[in-house]
Amino acid sequence: MKRETVALPNYVIGADAYEKAADILKQYGKTAVIVGGKRATAAGGDLLENALKRVNVTVLGRALFTGSSTYENVDALAEIDAVKSADMILAMGGGKCCDTCKVLAEKLGKPLFTFPTIASNCAPCTALAIMYNADGSFKNNYYSKRPPLFVFINDAVIAEAPIEYLQAGIGDALSKEPEVKLALRHVELDQNLLLGRCLCDACTEPLLKYGAEALASCRAGKSSQALQEVALDIVISTGLVSNMTVCPEFYYNTNLAHCFYYGATIFPVYHDYLHGYWVAYGVLVLLDYDGQTELRDRVMRFYREARLPTKLSDLGLTEADLPALVDKATKVPGWKIEGEELSAARFMQAIKHVDELGKAVV
Repeated sequence: MKRETVALPNYVIGADAYEKAADILKQYGKTAVIVGGKRATAAGGDLLENALKRVNVTVLGRALFTGSSTYENVDALAEIDAVKSADMILAMGGGKCCDTCKVLAEKLGKPLFTFPTIASNCAPCTALAIMYNADGSFKNNYYSKRPPLFVFINDAVIAEAPIEYLQAGIGDALSKEPEVKLALRHVELDQNLLLGRCLCDACTEPLLKYGAEALASCRAGKSSQALQEVALDIVISTGLVSNMTVCPEFYYNTNLAHCFYYGATIFPVYHDYLHGYWVAYGVLVLLDYDGQTELRDRVMRFYREARLPTKLSDLGLTEADLPALVDKATKVPGWKIEGEELSAARFMQAIKHVDELGKAVV
């Protein structure tokens, strides 16, 4: 076994998730601080505070999160009085807020609970935090000792969020199965990795089955079974896989799809699109690189319906950008497959081929 201690998060989903959260959180202390952006706390802050009042848990304040998951943001939040004094930290918002709070909670030795107000990635569920430089470029991975204790998903709040976050979440989640399967193809699987490999089988089909209906629900601002299934896939299913396949000792969670994303972080246009849009295109690149043409074409058809990128121009890129993008992509943690040497030239060709396929369909 490569590790002997594994911590997994608990989760709750439903329109009453915050009410259930109150009954759970009261076991961890009498005071809390909500860390989140203005839009996130506007969406869920009052709901959560009202629920906590019922059980006599006092919210000492709302610490504003802005920008990206940087160590500078961690240090700034750690100096806020409400953060210093609170018994627990409640991260409300998207992936970068949750990742920042993982580092913050560990730095201060406080329990962390996450309240995703958008379903854009699995960060609310994982022990891994992706950290960035102040300019938005990738800095490093931070490995928390454990993931957040609980994830509370209020799907009524998520249904009212801008649809692009759900689109991005679908694009990001679709990377999980092909990336993990590629990463583990030549690896002798212990219990951790075998479980992660099996769990990733639950990540692709629900998105292709329920994705279009979930997006329709989001456009209507109402939850549905489809939206719940997709939100659980994005936040929980993929997060559980990450928790079983990533730790300081090994990293089998991401590779070529995310390498495309990391490569793009060097361009100013990177800031114009959500993480999951970049990863979505990277999924097509991975499938093309790996010769999974049937699944590649199926995913591309779904992207056209879901309005996810199928060509470079959908992301503001041109072929002239690719040498620099590929050079950056080969220098990030995911550019490694045990038992197989990755080819930068083949990766470049796959990016171009996907672009050609995307342009071919009007």
